[in-house]
Amino acid sequence: MKFVAKTLYGLEQVLSGELVSLGASNIKVLNRAVLFEGNKELLYRVNYCSRTALSVLMPIDEFRIRSKEDLYDGAMRIRWDKYMNDETTFSIVPVVNSHYFAHTGFPALILKDAVADFFRQRKGRRPNVDQNDPDLLINLHISNNLVTISLDSTVVPLYKRGYRKEQSIAPLNEVLAAGMLLISGWDGSRDLVDPMCGSGTIPIEAGLIACNIPPGKFRSSFGFMKWNDYEDDLLRKIKADCEEQIRKPAALISGSDISPKAVEQSEINLASAGLLDYVSIRVSDFADLKSDSPGKYIFINPPYGIRIMPEELNGLYGMIGTKLKHGFPDSSAWIITPNMEALKHVGLKPENKYTLFNGSLKCVLVRYEMYQGSRKR
Repeated sequence: MKFVAKTLYGLEQVLSGELVSLGASNIKVLNRAVLFEGNKELLYRVNYCSRTALSVLMPIDEFRIRSKEDLYDGAMRIRWDKYMNDETTFSIVPVVNSHYFAHTGFPALILKDAVADFFRQRKGRRPNVDQNDPDLLINLHISNNLVTISLDSTVVPLYKRGYRKEQSIAPLNEVLAAGMLLISGWDGSRDLVDPMCGSGTIPIEAGLIACNIPPGKFRSSFGFMKWNDYEDDLLRKIKADCEEQIRKPAALISGSDISPKAVEQSEINLASAGLLDYVSIRVSDFADLKSDSPGKYIFINPPYGIRIMPEELNGLYGMIGTKLKHGFPDSSAWIITPNMEALKHVGLKPENKYTLFNGSLKCVLVRYEMYQGSRKR
């Protein structure tokens, strides 16, 4: 069986590594997606265990067209009764870049008619469309003359873990937070600090990694659970396997924020994720923090400058650089921001840079290494 795992830009290689560890084969990295092959168990396992996938699609047909009519004819040849029946509700998500269609809505209507006519001709009745909570979500991808029709095995994106009960004004995407941690090489063996934690996304994702807790543990449903061939016993087996692998973290994970409200939100989310005993959060200004031991990983998602004057922002980034240099010896610091001008005021030489996207914002993830004494030495 062939699958497509979708992800955020810049996390493709990380997702590829995850898929290898989960047992995928014939992996091919694309832009914001990774192709792979496996069986039904792997499909369930990737949905339940992957930290950097957004969704997993299962292509059911691929064909080329030379007209709008070819799309209808090709869709009518699909044996839709393998995946649904006349009582199954469905919805279509179109992604279209083709000169055959002026807008994406029209090919979606063609595919809808083909699915409806398939059942009308065989059963005398048609399934209904449900845009809000469909039993089956169909992905229609058209690139020039190549049509790929897939089933979405996820439906609700995987960044919606299910543990978040509270959120700050601009919370970090959970998949992005996990991706940053995995890019850094942090494996839970060294202490981790987030001194501007907001509603706690980075410390929570770090806690899940350190405890080997699958991110799907907190979700009540996946798209494949409404498919005709869904096997509940298989998903239960995967969950049981994962439960046996959960462990206590080997390192200390902590977060802080200058806002008492943010800390309160973090603690609520930590409780929801079952991590209150393993991740500590407190109210503190980063300027007042000092490391009690060397060798930490520091992850910072500072303000981007949307609600702060440039002068204040430059001063803030300058403080971050000073605090890292003098307060966190022999540590590895990672900062994500779209504000390249403010980043200059950190005043430290970056070791690595990675391009990522936080929503629609193009960001850079920068790594700094803190050396105690002379760097040359």
